[in-house]
Amino acid sequence: MLAHHPVAFLALFLLFLGFTQAYERHQDPLILKEALLVGFFLAGLVVLGGLQRWWLQPIVSSLEPVALFFGALGLTALTDNAALTYLGSLITGIPDESKYMLVAGAVAGGGLTVRANAPNPAGVALLKRGFEDESIGAGGLLLGALGPTAVAAAAFLLF
Repeated sequence: MLAHHPVAFLALFLLFLGFTQAYERHQDPLILKEALLVGFFLAGLVVLGGLQRWWLQPIVSSLEPVALFFGALGLTALTDNAALTYLGSLITGIPDESKYMLVAGAVAGGGLTVRANAPNPAGVALLKRGFEDESIGAGGLLLGALGPTAVAAAAFLLF
């Protein structure tokens, strides 16, 4: 709502910080460090992402929709969904079916890794106590995610 009014945003944000500081005993602790890291990641994506169009445009626009789906599904195990879909949004002139396949592939493959998607580390933090040595191996996670990923991929492709 205040994206084009930074002074108003900062004023409201400072009011929020002051309120939470003044009534600290009634508030849950703020998770500012993590929120700032996500904010800097997204800001860097927006600032540097536009510079990637020159090499992404010919590659993505030459892919068939199904190839784009499986490419996004595989890449989301290595890169963040937000980065993948934002970079895909920079590509001009691709049909709506290709846009859908790009986002569907990124969403379907979202559980293939812990490090590439923000909700996954939270899930690991909650579940790790149930595993030996309180750690989850990347191979075991990949094997456990293959079934749900296949179901999600089939749903996006068939429906």
